[in-house]
Amino acid sequence: MSSQIKDPPNTEADQPTIGFFERWLTVWVFLCIGAGIALGQLLPGPVKFIGSLEIARVNIPVGILIWLMIVPMLLKIDFTALGQVKEHWKGIAVTLFINWMVKPFSMAFLAYIFIRVLFAPYLPHDQIDSYVAGLILLAAAPCTAMVFVWSQLTKGDPYFTLSQVAVNDLIMIFAFAPIVGLLLGLSSITVPWDTLLISVGLYIVIPVLIAQAWRSVLLKKGQSAFDKTLAFLHPVSLSALLTTLILLFGFQGEAILKQPLVIAILAVPILIQVFFNSTLAYLLNKKLGVAHCVAGPSALIGASNFFELAVATAISLFGFNSGAALATVVGVLIEVPVMLAVVKIVNSSKNWYEKDMPKNQC
Repeated sequence: MSSQIKDPPNTEADQPTIGFFERWLTVWVFLCIGAGIALGQLLPGPVKFIGSLEIARVNIPVGILIWLMIVPMLLKIDFTALGQVKEHWKGIAVTLFINWMVKPFSMAFLAYIFIRVLFAPYLPHDQIDSYVAGLILLAAAPCTAMVFVWSQLTKGDPYFTLSQVAVNDLIMIFAFAPIVGLLLGLSSITVPWDTLLISVGLYIVIPVLIAQAWRSVLLKKGQSAFDKTLAFLHPVSLSALLTTLILLFGFQGEAILKQPLVIAILAVPILIQVFFNSTLAYLLNKKLGVAHCVAGPSALIGASNFFELAVATAISLFGFNSGAALATVVGVLIEVPVMLAVVKIVNSSKNWYEKDMPKNQC
């Protein structure tokens, strides 16, 4: 590591462990499913009214909630870390290959196999296209915030994590819409390009600009002001996520009650692609002789998803009560347990990974 590089800024990577709320995120999501379904059944009128508050197919209450989710996460991203890319170019190249050349396309393939073929008889026929679209949206959005946690849990190099996330976010601004449009087209799903581009502007470009301007202002006031703001926004972001899920399941409740196995079916391709992509990234890094402290977070970044963006885009493109929105929420449901499983595999295989490799690489 170059001696000229200063200590990385304070991020989630500096935290000693995954937070209590994040660790039990799956439990909170299940509670939101129950609350949302109950709300939709007991108060269908108010739920439908909230769903009708749209401008240009963008639901205003959900748009506000999603900004409250996304902006705090983007606030943590330091684009000056792009200058450190050369320090970890092999690990970054592997992760970019997985994120942009493998994951979206492998998910489109898995969605076809499991949703259109194997499980099609058990799914509502009119939602199959929408389920496929939701899975593609989920895979096309690389994770931004939680990767700092996964990196820390694998004792990952914080310089690599910062630079990788900065690169991914920069690419996402330009590549998300084209990749989604291509894969939806290949899946014979009509692409509402105007809504897709509006979604990219609303949920990627504008939040990135706001977050970076706000970050600059806060850091001018000192690291303490920046840290206090992040600490304040963290529960706001999580509360916005859970409120969005309650509203979404308020609309999805009827469909879920009629087809209770839908969530389990949608989880299958997501689980397969997580383990496939993380394994491929891990093995490619080993083949290239990349240090374990880079290979670990590389595998995790390559496997996890920016599910907040996927949920927002699915709602904008297909609506609250769509199969696409439900499919992206399944990603939220299984994110923490499956990623913790990958963390355990990465950590337990460290001795095997470092066999026949130079010592003290990190």
